[in-house]
Amino acid sequence: MAKILVIDDERAIRRSIKEILEFEKHQVEEAEEGNMALNMALKNNYDIILSDIKMPKLDGIELLQKLIENNVQSAIIIMSGHGTIETAVDAVKKGAYDYLAKPIDLNRLLVCVRNALEKSELVTETRTLKKKITRTVDMIGNSPAIQAIKDIIEKVAPTDAKVLITGSNGSGKELVAKWLHEKSNRSNGPLIEVNCAAIPSELIESELFGHEKGSFTSAVAQRKGKFELAEGGTLFLDEIGDMSLSAQAKVLRALQENKITRVGGDKEIKVNVRVVAATNKDLEKEIERETFRQDLFHRLNVIPVHVPSLDERKEDIPLLTDYFLEMICDEMGIARKTISADAYKALQNRKWTGNIRELRNVIERLIILGAKEISAADVQQFG
Repeated sequence: MAKILVIDDERAIRRSIKEILEFEKHQVEEAEEGNMALNMALKNNYDIILSDIKMPKLDGIELLQKLIENNVQSAIIIMSGHGTIETAVDAVKKGAYDYLAKPIDLNRLLVCVRNALEKSELVTETRTLKKKITRTVDMIGNSPAIQAIKDIIEKVAPTDAKVLITGSNGSGKELVAKWLHEKSNRSNGPLIEVNCAAIPSELIESELFGHEKGSFTSAVAQRKGKFELAEGGTLFLDEIGDMSLSAQAKVLRALQENKITRVGGDKEIKVNVRVVAATNKDLEKEIERETFRQDLFHRLNVIPVHVPSLDERKEDIPLLTDYFLEMICDEMGIARKTISADAYKALQNRKWTGNIRELRNVIERLIILGAKEISAADVQQFG
């Protein structure tokens, strides 16, 4: 069901169109002239606006221009008599979705409305996806620790220097890696992520370097690894502290020589990849335990970046809360909820063992279960 505004100075035409559209279960409102319609369009979110061209005070073309100037997102369909078809075609060139010739043909009207709705849904979905994509590389916070990371990224990103990102789970290490890529000279290339902790040790080498057909039982075809897939871009080795020693040796060689060899192959393949690594482990202690190679550590640790836990940057919690409130409400398609000053303080006073990831989950829970204005009581009950 769509929300539609019908504009025509002839009452009989408005009513006949309204009856047709309401029979199709659409919600329809009427306006008899352009100025009234403009005020209604600025106050309400219509999916479709059907407007006649010839109207007193403000005609359809002038209305179209004002709607576009005010960034009204409705699909605008122009209705025109036979003498104004050229004008209607010109209106489409200026931004109208389509035009209908009078007298209005019922089938043509319904087809036009259906097509306009489909386009409107696609535009809305695209806009939402663009917002999500943009948000994935937002870095929220004004605390000294976060500001220091932003400063490092600005200096390091344009270079090919290797970066080792450390920090506890959920603190935002992946976000730092994405920022480094987005601000680098490789931003037009791929960003390939490998979660070393999630891949079994017997498969990690195949995942990173690829394999040749027949190199092991399930290798039914040749397969490129992540190093080759990241060509010209950035390879993000997340949780590198969990990588097997044999894979570490091959990664070290790849970093030293910019060459790899697929599992089961003997051909050397040149690679042009920037490597960014991350871990929640203390790699120097892992070196003492002989579970991590010291030479690989020094090769990766050219630029160390430590991401603080949320408990170390509690002054950023109000900003992060507002960010998640807006983002999650947009994703759910609901009006943005507000949050009281006491609720901000309650969030700042609690312990955040899960860091940013935990905060996001708590905000989502408060949006679903809390009041229209989220209170400190809501935080205590649902947080």
